[in-house]
Amino acid sequence: MKEMNISPVPSSAPLWPSLLALVLATGYLVALLAVEEQTLIIGLLAAAVVVVIAANYFGILDAVGDSFTEHQGTFSAFAIVAAFAVAAYFHDDHFVLLLVVTVILYIVATLGLNVQFGYAGVLNFAGASFFGIGAYTSAVLNAHTAIPTLLVVPIGGVCAALVGSLLLLPVLRTRGHYAALVTIAFALLFKTFLEVNDVLGGPQGLQVGGMNILGWSFNDNLSIGGIELSFYLNYFLISMLLLIGAFVLVQRLERSWIGLNLDALRLDETAAGCFGLDIAWWKIVAFTLGNLLIGMAGALFGMVGSFIAPNNYTFADSLILVSILLLGGIGNLWGVVVATIIVVIVPEKLQTIQEYRFLIYATLVIAMLLFRPDGLLPRPVRRYFPGAQPR
Repeated sequence: MKEMNISPVPSSAPLWPSLLALVLATGYLVALLAVEEQTLIIGLLAAAVVVVIAANYFGILDAVGDSFTEHQGTFSAFAIVAAFAVAAYFHDDHFVLLLVVTVILYIVATLGLNVQFGYAGVLNFAGASFFGIGAYTSAVLNAHTAIPTLLVVPIGGVCAALVGSLLLLPVLRTRGHYAALVTIAFALLFKTFLEVNDVLGGPQGLQVGGMNILGWSFNDNLSIGGIELSFYLNYFLISMLLLIGAFVLVQRLERSWIGLNLDALRLDETAAGCFGLDIAWWKIVAFTLGNLLIGMAGALFGMVGSFIAPNNYTFADSLILVSILLLGGIGNLWGVVVATIIVVIVPEKLQTIQEYRFLIYATLVIAMLLFRPDGLLPRPVRRYFPGAQPR
């Protein structure tokens, strides 16, 4: 038998295709956020679809994908710079910055859902409920305790994980669509519980205090050198820190032996158990960690919005998180980023079309599922020896 040697793969793809694509995408995003006229917005969206189809036809997307694969670390650093560039451009626009912060926190929440659904195959259709647990935790703690608001964010995540532990037994005893029904039932019960609980504001909801760190109130506008800055820049900074931490954590998790175990669990639970994998333990790890990230995002989002109500955390909102995961590509972290931008920003920019905007959005999602069922950015085949190939 011929012996197989493992040698490093030389970096052949240049960096500039992925950076050029990032620059163009950032410029396009700025234009889309800045434009208000509906005809121009529709024209920009149509142009984006045509450009992507053409780039795929001429093989440009393949070159960009190869460049991204070879230089993920550098690309990630420039992506952070691009996000700050967008925030700097709209430094005094409250609405756009709120939209950007919403995108960031939805990405964090969907990363948690990705750990559950994309890696371990544990279905969770109650993502918005755990998001709401984090938000209600921040409302209660900010109003009735002196806990520093910076600590409220991780506490919100812990509370979401602890409440999620109530579902562990039924989730562990069911599979597939039966497990999904358990989480759907929890989502419906959670909304009902909030509506009938007067202590938590009932159907009217609760006010949420803003973040305050050492006397620095995040709800006050900033002024630097005579330039007025929106107070949402404060939340943008803290949201980006949370996103970077969550992204690095989930990425490291995927590339570790833990991610390998979760992949084995998702692909064939029976075979994984036969090879000694503790199925129950890894389901608990995935479900708890995912809810922790979702709850942290919800706790910070509650402070950003300053008001929460049961209607903000319905089963329909959970489906939005699931649709982001499906649209971006299950298991692909960058797919989550792209899909969240589309799902959050596009319907908001088309709001003057009233209910037709949801029809257009639904049509796009259905078209994606029909013609690209693996999502916009399908998860690549796992590389067990990163940077190496057999010879």
